[in-house]
Amino acid sequence: MPERLFPALAAPPDKEAIRFGERSLDYAGLAEVAGRLARELPRGARVAVWAAAELETCVAVVAALLAGVPAVPLNPKVGARELEHILSDSEPALLLAAAGTEVPAALATVPRLDVDLTRGPAEPLPEPDPEAPALIVYTSGTTGPPKGVVLPRRAISSTLDALEDAWQWTGEDVLVHGLPLFHVHGLILGVLGPLRRGGTLRHLGRFDTGALAAELNGGATMMFGVPTMYHRIAERLDGGDPELASALGRARLLVSGSAALPVHDHQRISAATGQQVVERYGMTETLMNTSVRADGERRPGTVGVPLPGVELRLVGDDGEPVEGPDAVGEIQVRGPNLFTEYLNRPDATAAALAGESWFRTGDVATRDADGYVRIVGRKATDLIKSGGYKIGAGEIENALLDHPGVAEVAVTGEPDPDLGERIVAWVVPAAGAPLPEERELADHVAGLLSPHKRPRVVRFLDALPRNDMGKVMKRALGG
Repeated sequence: MPERLFPALAAPPDKEAIRFGERSLDYAGLAEVAGRLARELPRGARVAVWAAAELETCVAVVAALLAGVPAVPLNPKVGARELEHILSDSEPALLLAAAGTEVPAALATVPRLDVDLTRGPAEPLPEPDPEAPALIVYTSGTTGPPKGVVLPRRAISSTLDALEDAWQWTGEDVLVHGLPLFHVHGLILGVLGPLRRGGTLRHLGRFDTGALAAELNGGATMMFGVPTMYHRIAERLDGGDPELASALGRARLLVSGSAALPVHDHQRISAATGQQVVERYGMTETLMNTSVRADGERRPGTVGVPLPGVELRLVGDDGEPVEGPDAVGEIQVRGPNLFTEYLNRPDATAAALAGESWFRTGDVATRDADGYVRIVGRKATDLIKSGGYKIGAGEIENALLDHPGVAEVAVTGEPDPDLGERIVAWVVPAAGAPLPEERELADHVAGLLSPHKRPRVVRFLDALPRNDMGKVMKRALGG
């Protein structure tokens, strides 16, 4: 018989499993309501889940996993065209949503079942095969229509077990976060992670530093967040918030992911709290690949070492592996954490694989002598080839953030007849500080890094365009 994805639901401990505000379910209650819902789901089909940040979303996803029915989480902020694409591509037989939730007109043709939290006994269903599809998570669609990433059960279990090892994650941990539930970070790591360990999730509904401090002061041991959240934390700490600093100092582990956390924010949080944020690296198609270990050196600017079971290599433009601390190459990974396929896209699936099951991530990195991975950025938008040099946007961004006149920044490349590409800095000025001059910023970077890495163009913005996960959308900047 396959190993259970959620052992704690088969033998429920007497403890809280999930809480959203004043609403919660203990393990016995979650086993009952999710078990009853699982028996109502159509076999051999897919179900869509309206993934609002509420208790019903977690119940719906757990029920689908118990039933062995692939779940398609839907972003509640999804646009009409994208939603229509996802529905036509995944063809869900049923929509699961909280009672009273209003959904877009495009979902009117999908039969709906409201998630009922009434408790009652439910006989357990057989555990599905590890290779069975568990979730179909759609990519952000930055290079075309979103692709449905088919994630098997073994990818989820292997990633969560690898993080158990790397983060010393146990059933005693209480996780707090305010992440959305339609993607890997908030849903798989942030909901399924605590449930697989037999621990507790306290979801903030939406991120708020005051609510976060209250939960950490109330026994939460871990926090998950994205860089925009940690930036807000750093700003609050700079302004003087002793309660927040004290609460963060009590945490066992602060984890950041989904994008690079600027070194400047690392330093500000560490100075105020004594805590060093752990970064990890993953993708929808691979789940988690690397992480700074809880018992390892916290090294700002790196995403740690490969997780147990994950193989990682760097590959040059010629397709051959590159090695050494100065080598820059595309990250390729393989292991049990990988997806099965892109739904209905055998062409895209084949293009993503380099042979021998290596997945082309499209991310470019260097690797320290002791195995720590430093991500330069996306191959398409963050690796700038200027004057014969390969330059990573990330190190220039970190350098610019050290300037007192810069609040936020994104660096891209644009065509240049002489250099091939010139470096462009898109800067959000710091409030209350004098507006820095272009030459001043270029000299600042040249002094910290080297002259060929200085921005040739500086453009000022009120805000950087970001997606729902807080990632800067560089293509919207022309990068």
